[in-house]
Amino acid sequence: MVRIRLRRVGSKKQPSYRIVVADSRSPRDGRYIEIVGFYNPRTEPATMSIQEDRALYWLNVGAQPSEAVERILVKLGTRARFERLRNGESLDTLVAEAEAEAAAREPVSPRTRYPAKPKADKAPAAEVVEETDDETVVEEAPAEEVAEVAAEAAAEEAIEPAAEVAAEVAAEAAAEAAAEETIEPAAEAAVEEAAAEE
Repeated sequence: MVRIRLRRVGSKKQPSYRIVVADSRSPRDGRYIEIVGFYNPRTEPATMSIQEDRALYWLNVGAQPSEAVERILVKLGTRARFERLRNGESLDTLVAEAEAEAAAREPVSPRTRYPAKPKADKAPAAEVVEETDDETVVEEAPAEEVAEVAAEAAAEEAIEPAAEVAAEVAAEAAAEAAAEETIEPAAEAAVEEAAAEE
């Protein structure tokens, strides 16, 4: 069976692909019958070009596109033009239409390297509200807000699943609140004992 598929070209870790017509038994980068297009996923937007007349010819004689090539054909409109060709429209008008669409498309930058996306700003769990000579008053952020910020950071950085991070933050906030409740009565009792001794 004849397939229309991608053939990898390009340097190590910098793939680009030729859209080729090949026997399905040939290796991915092996023998091919004809090159009908080009695909580079590393540009923004991805570079896709196809020789419309040759692609329509091969589709018409029974070549089956791979899933990736099928998506490219749909995106470029070749698949819709093939259906119109099967319904009796002229090949010349379809090819002229494809060339007009290709000329009207925005040019793609050949640039393939892009800066890393910025990391999300993490909000601190507690914020210092005011400082006095004797003590610092600290206002605790709500546990829900902290869990939400942690969940967003985890989702963006893909370090851990967001639900686990949110559960850990909520557990820590609950543990801190429980510790504060047990410390305050003990501290008050110590102050009262010291006052009674004096």
